[in-house]
Amino acid sequence: MGTATMAQALNTALRDALREDEHVLVFGEDVGRLGGVFRITDGLTDAFGEQRCFDTPLAESGLVGLAVGLAMGGFRPVVEIQFDAFAYPAFEQITSHVAKMRNRTRGRVALPMVLRIPYGGGIGGVEHHSDSSEAYYAHTPGLKVVTPATVEDAYWLLRDAVRDPDPVVFLEPKKLYWSKQDIDLERRGTAALGRAVVRRPGRDATLVAYGPSVPVALDAAAEAAREGLDLEVVDLRTLVPFDDETVVASVRRTGRCVVVQEAQGFAAAGAEIVARVQERCFHSLAAPVLRVAGFDIPYPPPKLEHVHLPGVDRVLAAVHRLQYDDEPDTRHLARGVA
Repeated sequence: MGTATMAQALNTALRDALREDEHVLVFGEDVGRLGGVFRITDGLTDAFGEQRCFDTPLAESGLVGLAVGLAMGGFRPVVEIQFDAFAYPAFEQITSHVAKMRNRTRGRVALPMVLRIPYGGGIGGVEHHSDSSEAYYAHTPGLKVVTPATVEDAYWLLRDAVRDPDPVVFLEPKKLYWSKQDIDLERRGTAALGRAVVRRPGRDATLVAYGPSVPVALDAAAEAAREGLDLEVVDLRTLVPFDDETVVASVRRTGRCVVVQEAQGFAAAGAEIVARVQERCFHSLAAPVLRVAGFDIPYPPPKLEHVHLPGVDRVLAAVHRLQYDDEPDTRHLARGVA
């Protein structure tokens, strides 16, 4: 494929899935002729027809309910929700039916469907357009929750999600849609769904991140290296199933851990990650596990999102708290990021 953006990789994944399996359907609001708000489905209707990629009314609960029926009937629907918070009207369908159908039928009825949801901030969007809603889905048994951070993962994880026999909530970091990478689609170079990967090896502390926070963690690790600190970065890739093995192995090596996420800190996915690390790595830890997260407020106006979203400065401030037993190091906070 050569150099591609994440948006192009996702488009190619859907195109290949539609070509490979006639039971795959793609639908949602404006995904047909317009090609989606972010143009992820651009050209799919022209290539496969309106029976395979089509527009729906502006009714999220209706289109998710339609996907449930189609999946029960043998199709593999891929539903696009325009923005993260637009999925909330469909939440009852997702938690009561999508997540529970296999259990309700004692395994006789599976729902092989994908809910594609652009999420997170960093694009200057207002509320209802920048939520990080991953904790709602991760807390719901019966759902797999996936979020890529690289172009290559966007392609392969979406292919995995479409083939999966169970429902997958596929969270796409909006601010990474235009990130670029050289990828070779003839040969898979990424791990399968359900496995985390070490993006950068290190020895002094582990940064655990996912989705839009992975580039932040990598930038923080690069900055820390100039100060003599060697940070390891673990990209979770999937929140459910959670890869305890990779995370635990990393933290046991480094003895220190910071979890980085865009979502608000209270009762978020990061809190579960901290609990799992503390339980499994307690005797290896040289310091408490810390979190760097968004503030516990509704998403702020665009001009303030740079303060709300965790950046390199806040990550490095947390890393320095791990390194010293006395007063927290505040050098990085002096740059204007709280």
